[in-house]
Amino acid sequence: MAEELNRFPGISRRRILGAVGAMGAAGLAAVLSGCAADDPLAQQARAGDNKNYVAGDGSVTEYAKDTRKPPVQFTGTLYDGTTVSSQQLTGHVTVLNFWFAACAPCRIEAPELEALHAEFKPQGVAFYGVNLRDEKGTAEAFEQSFKLTYPSFNDKDGQVLLAMSGMVPPGAVPTTLVLDKQGRVASRILGQLERGTLRALITSAAAE
Repeated sequence: MAEELNRFPGISRRRILGAVGAMGAAGLAAVLSGCAADDPLAQQARAGDNKNYVAGDGSVTEYAKDTRKPPVQFTGTLYDGTTVSSQQLTGHVTVLNFWFAACAPCRIEAPELEALHAEFKPQGVAFYGVNLRDEKGTAEAFEQSFKLTYPSFNDKDGQVLLAMSGMVPPGAVPTTLVLDKQGRVASRILGQLERGTLRALITSAAAE
């Protein structure tokens, strides 16, 4: 276990959360090593249970400032037709939540995201959804149902997802990224988020 952690000196682990509790040491080692054979995301994909998404394992990863990858680069279109580029995000913390309407965990966490959006909006923190599958009508119905006031990218073409290659496993929803003020990925939540966890990650990035 210690050897696995030592292989990743730039990554600190705040907490590992799971749908049924904390992951054990073997689960943590699988996340850190990226071993496809034991990766719970890969296991779900192979299971073929027709739920049409791969649920994240609940792991939370923070990346030390000096080990973060370069700023993400993308241009995407919101459902209202507005074009947003990653350059427009520079200078403030940004939360990106990857979702689609039929994803059960996405529905559970939607009120948490809206509450955090309202809490951090006065501080200049930007929230964007990244919808990977839905047509405009389906996405807007979801947003109205959960009273979401932050916008979402229509990412059926995968352009925003592609820009996050290596950070967002294909088909793994929900996934939430916190970008620092330079546009670099500061932290990631794979799977359904908890409000307190995401609040702590945003607060940490905003304080830099």
